[in-house]
Amino acid sequence: MSISMQTTQSDEERFSLVANGKILSTAPNRLGDLTPTDPGIGVAAIRHLYEENGYVWLKGLLPRREVIEFRGWVFGHLANTGLIAPGTDPRDGIASAITPENRAVDRYLMSLVRSVAYEGFCTQPRMARFMDEFLAGISYLHKRKIMRHVRPGTTTATPAHYDLVYLRGGTSRVVTSWIPIGDIPTEMGGLTYLEGSHAIGARMEREFNERNGDLSPEERVSAYNRNMTEGGWVSKDLPEMAERFDTRWLIADYEAGDIMLHSPFMIHASTTNQDKGHRLRLSTDIRYQNVNDEIDARWNNHWSLDDML
Repeated sequence: MSISMQTTQSDEERFSLVANGKILSTAPNRLGDLTPTDPGIGVAAIRHLYEENGYVWLKGLLPRREVIEFRGWVFGHLANTGLIAPGTDPRDGIASAITPENRAVDRYLMSLVRSVAYEGFCTQPRMARFMDEFLAGISYLHKRKIMRHVRPGTTTATPAHYDLVYLRGGTSRVVTSWIPIGDIPTEMGGLTYLEGSHAIGARMEREFNERNGDLSPEERVSAYNRNMTEGGWVSKDLPEMAERFDTRWLIADYEAGDIMLHSPFMIHASTTNQDKGHRLRLSTDIRYQNVNDEIDARWNNHWSLDDML
């Protein structure tokens, strides 16, 4: 059995972190490390860290082996698209030399997120119990769930944004859970967070509401209204953002079993996958809230290519 192991980067190698054609600065005041949290400290302490920092990186909350086996299940199915190198272990997620059409792979992923196996992965008892405690009530998991893959050696990177832009039709007390499906060291392009930006995102949202009182209710909740940037992004220039707000991008070597929780106002992005072992990055992002809070009806449908979210 072949299972890819976690790797670490030196500060020199971090120079190569790239997002949307821009190289991230490695200056100590522009690039730093996310702080890991032991789930054993208790939910009250975890909630305090989340409110203070806008995120919490929970180490090993999920069983590592089960996450890796699920990675193999996903890539075993995606092998039908030509995504995986023939003859390799799907758990390793080695990219094939031929690049399949992205929309075809996404359509297959959209089928997989409707499966019983994926639903079971997202609703593991330990995760469900934890979210009930974290949200101080009955937790609600949004039906719209996303699973993403990123090929190595491509320019694919998610621009900087905060999630409430896409969830304005419900409560602002949504919690995003980003789950690496397999190890995702920094060179594979995992999520990077703008330090302290939950306050910045909240300010941006207030300013948006003040400027857009004339929008119809439908336009107000849409990330594609006439007063938003393309796709609802804050910026595609991550180095400029760190300079503008005089803060740092925070990165991490994620491992299978970790989960990230972040505020709907926390600004985050990703970098390109530059893995030398040609491994595909695989992750899922799902969203929770207290069942008694208002729910954005647009998220009561499965993820699809034309859902405009």
